[in-house]
Amino acid sequence: HTHRSKYDGGGSRDNDEGSSDATEGHDDEDEIYEGEYQGIPSNGKPGGGKVALGQPLSDAGRDRKELEQERQADEEELAQQYELIIQECGHGRFQWQLFLVLGLALMSDGVEVFVVGFVLPSAETDMCVPNSSSGWLGSIVYLGMMVGAFFWGGMSDKVGRRQCLLICMSTNGFFAFLSSFVQGYGVFLLCRVFAGFGIGGAVPIVFSMFAEVLSREKRGEHLSWLCMFWMIGEIYASAMAWAIIPHYGWSFSMGSAYQFHSWRVFVVVCALPCVCAVVALTFMPESPRFYLEVGKHDEAWMILKQIHDTNMRARGLPEKVFTVNRIKIPKQLDELVEMESESGNPVSKAFFRIKAEIYGVMLLNATVYYGLSVWFPDVIKHLQADDYASKVKSHSNERIEDITFNFTLENQIHTNSVFVNDRFIGMKLRSVTFVDSTFRSCYFDDVTSVGSIFRNCTIIGSQFFNTDIDDSKLIDGTEVINSTFVHNKTGCQMTFDDDYSAYWVYFINFLGTLAVLPGNIVSALLMDKIGRLSMLGGSMVLSGISCFFLWFGTSESMMIFMLCLYNGLSISAWNSLDVVTTESFPTSRRGTGFGFCNALCKLAAVMGNLIFGSLVGITKAIPILMASSVLVGGGLVALRLPDTRANVLM
Repeated sequence: HTHRSKYDGGGSRDNDEGSSDATEGHDDEDEIYEGEYQGIPSNGKPGGGKVALGQPLSDAGRDRKELEQERQADEEELAQQYELIIQECGHGRFQWQLFLVLGLALMSDGVEVFVVGFVLPSAETDMCVPNSSSGWLGSIVYLGMMVGAFFWGGMSDKVGRRQCLLICMSTNGFFAFLSSFVQGYGVFLLCRVFAGFGIGGAVPIVFSMFAEVLSREKRGEHLSWLCMFWMIGEIYASAMAWAIIPHYGWSFSMGSAYQFHSWRVFVVVCALPCVCAVVALTFMPESPRFYLEVGKHDEAWMILKQIHDTNMRARGLPEKVFTVNRIKIPKQLDELVEMESESGNPVSKAFFRIKAEIYGVMLLNATVYYGLSVWFPDVIKHLQADDYASKVKSHSNERIEDITFNFTLENQIHTNSVFVNDRFIGMKLRSVTFVDSTFRSCYFDDVTSVGSIFRNCTIIGSQFFNTDIDDSKLIDGTEVINSTFVHNKTGCQMTFDDDYSAYWVYFINFLGTLAVLPGNIVSALLMDKIGRLSMLGGSMVLSGISCFFLWFGTSESMMIFMLCLYNGLSISAWNSLDVVTTESFPTSRRGTGFGFCNALCKLAAVMGNLIFGSLVGITKAIPILMASSVLVGGGLVALRLPDTRANVLM
């Protein structure tokens, strides 16, 4: 028994017409599928009984409101029809291949966000950057990502998802590699801004592209699984920083002009996911939903057939024929009509209200998340510094004569001490302070003095050869009388080996990102079961409560535990926001809308860095109360958003 395709838009068609031996196949129930593709007649007129729907009629004399209503009806019909087509294509090998490719692109974004923070201390030391400009790198890269998100998101709605993603990922990969080799801080900064501009397009395009090949019942869960790649990128960056940056043996130099230290190796390693994503993306097709939106019926049909055939072959059903032969195309309107219609249409007004609420929730969540990501490591550093300071050894009124120091002196204060004819050879002064002390006829050879100072001391008839002791360390009235400084160490001394806390900070970041995985798995499994809004509101409220308990964190281990708890609870909110944002925008504006949301996130990251960074070491109360109240308030606002779980993708 032959039957007519259920996707032909209701057009009249003879049952036997167009069927052929080449396109008939049998499924398990022995039904005959009619799969000959009719295409669109090139002259724009239906011919031979083949009704090609969605062909543009003459717009002369048509009322603009009428045109907009017609397009709206076409959009709704296409959305319902496309959902049925994607269900026929099934969920299988094609979606999983695209999942991995887009996952690599999303992973690159996660890496980019954290690579700068990890590299900053070493890069600044290596490039002799004064502390005053050190905070700029993190913020300026976020600004590059902000502009990139808005630009590439909008471009993806005009040019196409795949093409824009290829260009923006290639831009990121090129400048990320280049930044590893440049020597000047200004050029390094510029390269990271361009790399950030490139990667800015990853999030809006990746989620738009993947959502457009998922059926309604699979969308929430599989978009949530995709979110996991962002955290995998964060874990990858943390693990690589921990494994690579502290190894200063991994470096080479060509004279004094060219240095390549281990942090540069880390930058190269962090660019690898982006390169892999670009290579893999060249083998994937464009989003068929985008092609339909811009009127490219034939190209969309070919890709949908590819999705169907790939999935059916993987299931062992290669004979199952793709039955779709005509797909609705929305009326193509000029930009002016679309812009004018947005102001008066009640549907558009509701749409703008929803957009404003999504933007607000995303801004609140991002400000706290990125702010705390700066605040946590710095608080832990302060706790470590306090602990280190509590173990300082004080020596007063000593007289040390004719002694050779060839070992490390660490975490000491010498007050009113006298050193006579002493030799300091091939040794380190690590966090040593000399106060009101006298050095008479002493000899310093090959000495590094990390974090050490001479305060109001008197240095008489002494020799300094190949040391890094200079005016910056001889402070508060220190006098130098008849002493010589020969062959001083110039440039910036790499101090990572002397900073054990750096290992610890990378390890804490690694633990914090690892804690996200259980939350990610739970949110993916429950996203379609309990709904996006329950996940979003509940996650923000719970993470706000967990933030409040930071108030009681007095020890390092307690703070690390609370960091892990916060990360684990907050991830569900991010996943829900990504899903709701993807489903709330129509295809014609999905990239632009998501891009604007992501640009807001990056703006919030800059705000969070500045606000929370300025409060480190001053007070714990303000950042904790701010984070808690913002998260709980945002969670309550989120519950007002429309539930998009049952919607087809417009």
